[in-house]
Amino acid sequence: MTVSYGFHATMTARPGKGDELVDFLLASPSLTNDDCVVFLVGRSAADADVVHVTEGWTTEEAHHRFFATDAAQALVAQLQPLLDGESTYLDEVPVGGKAAI
Repeated sequence: MTVSYGFHATMTARPGKGDELVDFLLASPSLTNDDCVVFLVGRSAADADVVHVTEGWTTEEAHHRFFATDAAQALVAQLQPLLDGESTYLDEVPVGGKAAI
């Protein structure tokens, strides 16, 4: 399956909530969405409360369509109490690579 749209988020959990944030993200409905072909969660080596999410979607429209659903909006609302400060979000255009975990 081709990935034509990428998305990257960096979030900082409230102090000591990094594990909870990671667990929450790994239960995300994005993981079961056929249009989400890459969903990686990682942590900062220097600060366990800083969490990164990298997503690869078949199309930008598929990404936006998913995040317009009630389930995704509920996910975003449930995520907010775990976060400390503003998260950063970046759109990406995938150009190549490999994912094997």
